[in-house]
Amino acid sequence: MSIEVSNESGTAVPAKRLMAVARYVLDRLDVHPAAELSMVFVDKDTMAELHVQWMDLPGPTDVMSFPMDELTPGGRPDAADPGPAMLGDIIICPQVAAEQAEQAGHSPEHELAVLTVHGVLHLLGYDHAEPDEEKEMFGLQNQLLADWVAAQEEKARKAAQVERDRRLLGKVGLLDDSSDR
Repeated sequence: MSIEVSNESGTAVPAKRLMAVARYVLDRLDVHPAAELSMVFVDKDTMAELHVQWMDLPGPTDVMSFPMDELTPGGRPDAADPGPAMLGDIIICPQVAAEQAEQAGHSPEHELAVLTVHGVLHLLGYDHAEPDEEKEMFGLQNQLLADWVAAQEEKARKAAQVERDRRLLGKVGLLDDSSDR
């Protein structure tokens, strides 16, 4: 999975974390592992310009997606492998994300992860223009994000346990730390 990140927003973003959540979603939805994705972080003025240009709506928005190749997640088991594709671009405004995070009562980093999942789903053809589409897309978005957060927490828990075990084994002389020196 090739994910290119460009931060033109003037605001620090957790790029590695957001790449990880995008990669997680693409893996879970069976997108070809050689697919390419671009994530661009922009300031409010740039996002407002894009919002007017492409959606004919005033003011900045949080996320916009510009799909390149039409893909369907999963597909039929007997279908030919679709091969790699350029999925498209996800444009995110961290300043709008920070405002939304404050209103929602969670961190800006969490909001950026939500917007990343949302943007990826749009690239894969999901939409929320109609009530049934909205229910499907937001249900999938929430499930994928919850699963990713749980996986990250489990990974951190395991890493902490490995470190505790290493320290304990070192204290009782069962660990050869000479390779660390």
